[in-house]
Amino acid sequence: MVSRFVFGLGLLSATALVHPAFAADVRTLQIFVSKNKQSLAVYDGTEVIATSKVSTGKDGHTTPSGIFSVLEKRKYHESNLYSAAPMPFMQRLTWSGIALHESNSVPRYPASHGCVRMPGAFAKMLYGMTEPGIPVIISDGELAPQPIDHPTLFHPDAPAMPLLSDVELRPSMPDSPQKPVQVAMNDTTAMPMPMVQPHATHETESPTEPISMLITRRTLRETVIDIQTLLNQLGFSAGDPDGLLGPATVQAVTAFKTLRPAEFTGDKSLISDRLLKAVYAAAGKGEPPNGVIMVRKAFKPVFEAPVAIADPGLALGTHFFTLQAVDEKTGTADWLGITLENNLSRETMKRLGISNQESSIVTGKPIARSLSRISIPDETRRKIDALIAPGSTLTISDTGLGRETGEGTNFITITRG
Repeated sequence: MVSRFVFGLGLLSATALVHPAFAADVRTLQIFVSKNKQSLAVYDGTEVIATSKVSTGKDGHTTPSGIFSVLEKRKYHESNLYSAAPMPFMQRLTWSGIALHESNSVPRYPASHGCVRMPGAFAKMLYGMTEPGIPVIISDGELAPQPIDHPTLFHPDAPAMPLLSDVELRPSMPDSPQKPVQVAMNDTTAMPMPMVQPHATHETESPTEPISMLITRRTLRETVIDIQTLLNQLGFSAGDPDGLLGPATVQAVTAFKTLRPAEFTGDKSLISDRLLKAVYAAAGKGEPPNGVIMVRKAFKPVFEAPVAIADPGLALGTHFFTLQAVDEKTGTADWLGITLENNLSRETMKRLGISNQESSIVTGKPIARSLSRISIPDETRRKIDALIAPGSTLTISDTGLGRETGEGTNFITITRG
């Protein structure tokens, strides 16, 4: 599932260009679609290597903006939603029906039912250039990746080390697609101290494939996992730490509260910040964290761990980073980054505990400001430093996993539906 490729100078459309020096080399690609310009650009690093006109979704069937990746490729595919309409050279972006594909109608204005249409020759060429996992960014205006150097970003300057004996990373999402995952956001107004979670499942092999990472605010799911884990450690039988409020978890929470009636007077919610802080304190873990970093590889969860987000009342914004190159001898990594406009609704801001979303607007230096507010525990950083490879990606977002992220995806962030 790497975003690197080998291609030759095949059939090109009149709207495409390809640098001849790339004919036989392995490169790391990103695809950018501008809905305002009705255009698509393929980047290798900061250089455009191919372009085309496109047609995105029309009124009533708008193409969503956000951060995607190619999930599946089929040379010939028929739409499951629109009367088996042909979709040659289909490259799927979501399991809900958004894709890049060939069309004989690309008028360079919005005309599709949500997909991104491309001329036939270009669609065929692009199909030959990509592999599953390649990032696809869809936005209103044109975006271009720029070099980013910041100490919060990962680099291979530390050798792979075993984690400390008292530090464990918890498993990520439940493996079974039948198990629902709660993604309602938790109140994050309290300033946290990072705490590393229990129940580790981690890999130690050398980084031969890129990984996908998401840093976001903690949601109800992470809160319930922590409560389940710590209540189990305290002797309550809360069930498997899966983020679901099953009977065992409800019974354990009720029993914990019953032993501390003075602490929960007037607290009518089953799960609350008051409960989370009380469970952390009882387990001797200090203040709960307010952020999380999740890691996937080949579309599968690897691990997740807490992070701290300073000034939680200020939006982080939506930012996307791609690792272009790694030099293990010098311990350096070349990252590229972009910021996507993502105006949050009042309801979303209230739910997330955000009072100011200035940093989510594409002005000034929002990437540096957001990166500087994120603190990652050293053990987690060493773990990720040992996993990164060219093509690895990092998304920063306020809004959690999102509904499109699930089985067989990287982290999908929708900035406009």
